Amino acid sequence: MKKQVFKILAKVNKAVLPSYSKQQLNLAEASALQLLIIGWRSYVTKQALD
Repeated sequence: MKKQVFKILAKVNKAVLPSYSKQQLNLAEASALQLLIIGWRSYVTKQALD
């Protein structure tokens, strides 16, 4: 059940949140909000794959 929720959340993230890797964002120059989004997306992805 938990894994299914994270899979749905990952699909929503992909549709709504920006992809900074496609924009070739430099992590050293990223703002706090951008780092938060990157962290959130990686957390959700990790939970969906476990």
